[in-house]
Amino acid sequence: MIITYKIHQVASYVNWIYFFHAWGFQPRFAAIADIDGCDSCRASWLTNFPEDEREKASEAMQLFKEANRMLDELDEDFEVKTLVKLCPANGDGDNLIIDGTTFPLLRQQTKKKDNSPFLCLSDFVRPLSSGITDTVGVFAACIDADMEGLYEKDPYKHLLVQTLSDRLAEAATEKMHEYVRKEVWGYAKDENLSMKDLMLEKYQGIRPAVGYPSLPDQSVNFLLNDVLDMSQIGISLTENGAMYPHASVCGMMFSHPASHYFTVGKIGEDQLADYAGRRGMSVEETKKFLAANLSL
Repeated sequence: MIITYKIHQVASYVNWIYFFHAWGFQPRFAAIADIDGCDSCRASWLTNFPEDEREKASEAMQLFKEANRMLDELDEDFEVKTLVKLCPANGDGDNLIIDGTTFPLLRQQTKKKDNSPFLCLSDFVRPLSSGITDTVGVFAACIDADMEGLYEKDPYKHLLVQTLSDRLAEAATEKMHEYVRKEVWGYAKDENLSMKDLMLEKYQGIRPAVGYPSLPDQSVNFLLNDVLDMSQIGISLTENGAMYPHASVCGMMFSHPASHYFTVGKIGEDQLADYAGRRGMSVEETKKFLAANLSL
C-alpha cells in the first residue's frame, strides 16, 4: 500500500528536536516549536533563557521561522511517499521469517547488571514452533528526490532543505504508522495520543528502522526491498545497501504490547560468524556492515 502526503499534512509530525540537533542546538532550544506564533509568546519564551543564552535562543527562533517558510514553499511542488505492507511472520530463533523471506537478526550479548533477558527483535513475534502465524509490518518512506538538489548555489538554503527532508521522511513515517495502528492493522483502534505523546513513543508497539541500535545491519535493506519493492516510491539501493534519495527510511513494525526498543551493543566473534552464516555472507563482508558492533 502506497500512501502519499503533501508537506502540510506531515509538518505537524516533524520532531523538531532532531532538526535542531542537526544544526547544533541543544534540545531546550527546540522548544520554540511548542510556542504559539504570536510575537508576545515568542518574546516571553526568549526571556526565560539566561542572558548568555538569549542570542542562541534568538538564532533558534529565526531558524524555526525560516524552516516553516521553506515548508510552505516546498508544499507547492513536493510530496512525501510511504510504502507499507502487513506480512505473515514468525520468529525462528534469532531469525525472523517475514512473508517467506528470512531476516537474520542479532541478539544482545553484553552482560547486564539487572539480569534482564538478552533481547532480539524476533522475541516480539510468535515462534514458528507455535504453529500460529503472526504479523509484522514492513515500511519505507522518502521525499521527492528532486528536493535534495534544491538551492545548490545557496549553501544555507541547501542545508536547510536537506535537514528538513530528513525530518519530513521521518514525519511521514510517524503519520503512516499512526494510521496503520488505528485503521489498517487496527490493533490500537482506540488510540488517542497527543502529538507530544507520539513523539515520546507512547503508542503500543515499536517501529525500528534499519540503522537503529536493534537493527544495525544496513544490508537488511536488501531483504526489505525483496519484500516491499521500494522502487514503487522511488527508492533505490547502492551496492552497500544505502538508500537514495538520502532522505529515506525503512524498517519493521511490531505490535506486541511488550515490544520495546533496545540496543544490540557489542557482539563477539562467535556471534559474528553465526550471523554471517545465517545472512549468507562471508565474515569479512559482514564486518563492513557491523563495524560499530564489533568488539574484536
